[in-house]
Amino acid sequence: MEQGKLHTSPFNLAVLVAGLGFFIDAFDLFLFNVYRVPSLQELGFSGTELTHKGEMLLSFQMAGMMLGGIISGILADKKGRAIALYGSIALYSFANIANAFVYDINTYAVIRFLAGLGLAGELGAGVTLVAESMSIERRGYGTILVATLGALGAVSAGLAGDFMPWRYAFFAAGIVGLLILILRMKSMETSFFKEDKNRVSTKGSFRLLFANKKRAFKYLACIMIGIPIWYSVGILITLSPELAKENHLSGIKLSACFILFQVGIASGDLISGILSQVFKSRKKILLSFMLFASLATGFHFFNLSHAGNLILSSFLMGFGCGYLSVFVTSTSEQFGTNLRVTITATVTNFMRGAVVLLIPLHQFIESFFNTNLTQGVAITGIIVWSLALLSIVLIHETFGKNLNFIEE
Repeated sequence: MEQGKLHTSPFNLAVLVAGLGFFIDAFDLFLFNVYRVPSLQELGFSGTELTHKGEMLLSFQMAGMMLGGIISGILADKKGRAIALYGSIALYSFANIANAFVYDINTYAVIRFLAGLGLAGELGAGVTLVAESMSIERRGYGTILVATLGALGAVSAGLAGDFMPWRYAFFAAGIVGLLILILRMKSMETSFFKEDKNRVSTKGSFRLLFANKKRAFKYLACIMIGIPIWYSVGILITLSPELAKENHLSGIKLSACFILFQVGIASGDLISGILSQVFKSRKKILLSFMLFASLATGFHFFNLSHAGNLILSSFLMGFGCGYLSVFVTSTSEQFGTNLRVTITATVTNFMRGAVVLLIPLHQFIESFFNTNLTQGVAITGIIVWSLALLSIVLIHETFGKNLNFIEE
């Protein structure tokens, strides 16, 4: 690949489409969290039944994302990054529009599954498309913009709940997704994929991924590194009202904690990405931000016990978890062209889907050790962060790495 054929500025069409796509991805992913209660109340559910139906819909969505991560990753490595990216945008855009017209719980569940299926392909294909279309020295800036736009999409979802009815919000998300689809189509395929199209026979293969122990452990390490981000937002932030009530704190609003956490992630994504470029290291910045985030998590629990400022600690946790932009960049750079999107897509969706496993884990801890919610969630956090910090040792520095290689 000639250097001159690659973008040197992050302000190009590939970054714009991937970034806006991730904006809508994050917007829709958290839109369901924001509108879960009002949408189910309108469908006639209340009390315990509302909670159970909400958990069921979340499970359908996350199941769709985990399955979609596998399908979209394999499709992108076999048929092309652009095909997978635009296929995912089309699927979740139409699912969003359909979500605006649901009137029964079964249809709602099917649509959330399809939305999850589509959302799964966005981040992995988008980040790989950006990484492979930009120069070695500058590609980090492209993924900074993609990740930051995604975080702003989550912030927008939190704000939307205060002024837009849920049906309008889902319909608007779907229309914006379709508008992104119009920007550019298959001609955006990367040169790396085109060059490997005929010379590589094994693409998007899980057999190839797990045929090498070192490669498999590196893959699992990448998943573990990303899980704390979703432990923080999916468990700690989501359960803020319950945790505050258990610790006799009043006036804590989920929307405030959620928005400040996402503002923190947006800020962290921007700064961590810039620092990785300045210091020419992905691994050092990852470790630094992970350590900061783990300390901020401890500060969050301290505020629970001492009636502190949960809004401030929510922002600080989000800022620390802003290693997302560097994390997804490093993950895409760890593996060869013939497995790159399969791995990036499944890593990002398995780490998000881990929330479904973290919920029963903290519930088991509470039951087995006879602890309260705060203690159970705290022990879960210790486990998650310990595995993540241990896993960072297993990945390699990738800054400046030539991405035009394949996995044998």
